[in-house]
Amino acid sequence: MKTIEVDEDLYRYIASHTQHIGESASDILRRMLKFTAGRSAPAAAPLASGDAAQKAIQPVRAENRLQDRVRAMRELLLSDEYAEQKKAVNRFMMILSTLYRLDPTAFGDATASLQGRTRVYFAGDEQTLLQNGTHTKPKHVPGTPYWVITNTNTGRKCSMVEYIMVSMQFPQELAEKVCGTI
Repeated sequence: MKTIEVDEDLYRYIASHTQHIGESASDILRRMLKFTAGRSAPAAAPLASGDAAQKAIQPVRAENRLQDRVRAMRELLLSDEYAEQKKAVNRFMMILSTLYRLDPTAFGDATASLQGRTRVYFAGDEQTLLQNGTHTKPKHVPGTPYWVITNTNTGRKCSMVEYIMVSMQFPQELAEKVCGTI
């Protein structure tokens, strides 16, 4: 048996795929890589140069990023901090902060096109939200440059979160699950 060193985040990722107590890292990796004992390891192919290699690598990276983002949202829902929130507006703010942290650009793109019939929901400053509606109760989304109106019912907050998550390419069922916790 050989010993290899892996970064902490990679170790946590491998360990998160444990299916039963006592399952070794080798067993987990064999299952994840669909590699069976007795089969020789495929020879490492040299990386092709240019665009072909980049195009082959991009879908894997995008899929891994999506999986990481999905995992992060699920971890938020299971966290003690989230469970301790008694008010829908506090859960709403935590969800928005997490979505921004996961992909600031996609979050910005999604919120830029999100507005109501008479209200702007997101802005870069409080004053913009106050100018576009009375009694909007703007709040700063922690850890972001954004402000959001909070004087909406829970259903509207859910609609906003669902729209953002779907725009950010999250699976619809996860968006619905997150909205069900608000």
